[in-house]
Amino acid sequence: MTDLKGAVIGCGFFAVNQMHGWADASNVSIVAICDRDPERLKIVGDQFGIERRYSDAAEMFADGGFHFVDIATTVPSHRPLVEMAAKHGVPVICQKPFALTMDDAKAMVAACDVAGVPLMVHENFRWQSPIRAAKAAIESGAIGEVFWGRVSFRSGYDVFSGQPYLATGKRFIIEDLGIHALDVARYLFGDASAVTARTRRVNPKIAGEDVATMMLDHENGITSVVDCSYATKLPVEPFPETLLEIDGSKGTLRLSQGYRLTVHSPDGTQVSDVQPPLLVWASRPWHNIQKSVALIEQHWVDCLKEKREPETSGADNLKTFALVEASYRSAEEGRTVQLAEFLG
Repeated sequence: MTDLKGAVIGCGFFAVNQMHGWADASNVSIVAICDRDPERLKIVGDQFGIERRYSDAAEMFADGGFHFVDIATTVPSHRPLVEMAAKHGVPVICQKPFALTMDDAKAMVAACDVAGVPLMVHENFRWQSPIRAAKAAIESGAIGEVFWGRVSFRSGYDVFSGQPYLATGKRFIIEDLGIHALDVARYLFGDASAVTARTRRVNPKIAGEDVATMMLDHENGITSVVDCSYATKLPVEPFPETLLEIDGSKGTLRLSQGYRLTVHSPDGTQVSDVQPPLLVWASRPWHNIQKSVALIEQHWVDCLKEKREPETSGADNLKTFALVEASYRSAEEGRTVQLAEFLG
């Protein structure tokens, strides 16, 4: 297999970034797109020169002619589309949040397992350049054995102007943003066994929670705090930066605003600028996320060509999705929730 051919379902707000990412990736091209909105289908098709355009996913799968599908739609459509792809033997990369429920997530993973096709969730935050740099610093041993960490995303940015549907759901920040931060915590500190969460709605104009604080007990003994807010007004808006505080037996790591990575160890204090490059199609302040999209899509291509499991496979993402579900249950019931309640 030399060059892969892909199809994209969903041409909405974020999918344009994914189309740019596919255009940048090596050994791959998008040959078909699908969306129920004819205007969006035309805009994206014309912009990226895609001739094959569909309003019906079933028709696109019936025509075939592609090696994988990128599902970039909203959550309610994920399960039927993933199962449709599995039925046709087509590998799938699916947008997050992966599913509406844990049962749906498990069913999608099972469908792809039975069909023998790879499944990856587009969980791109762990692919952000600053997060990868922090992981490399931890693995270098510079700060010793990690025992505590914090993953923080606090902002007052108006995310609702571009994605108005986010203001209408009963679940908001944990499901939409916290899922990324929880996955980063898993990536940096290992799998979690339990979570204690508290949520709050500060903005009266939205239906769901816009502030969440979660404490994770990791299987290796590390304790981490994941905190998210879209109600925090700061002197300098940090959106969309994820900030880190990590303590180890020999030193500390801090990823602070402005993509400044500080590693303090017995050898001294090293400060690095880990801001990602500004891609030709990217724009600030989104460039960090846009670069991560390009990286995760190249990873998917490489995994398909090399026949290896993606880092954020469907099976792996079940553990992140379980953290989301456990966080909501913890906040609702006011108790620490074991992940085994969802993964057992």
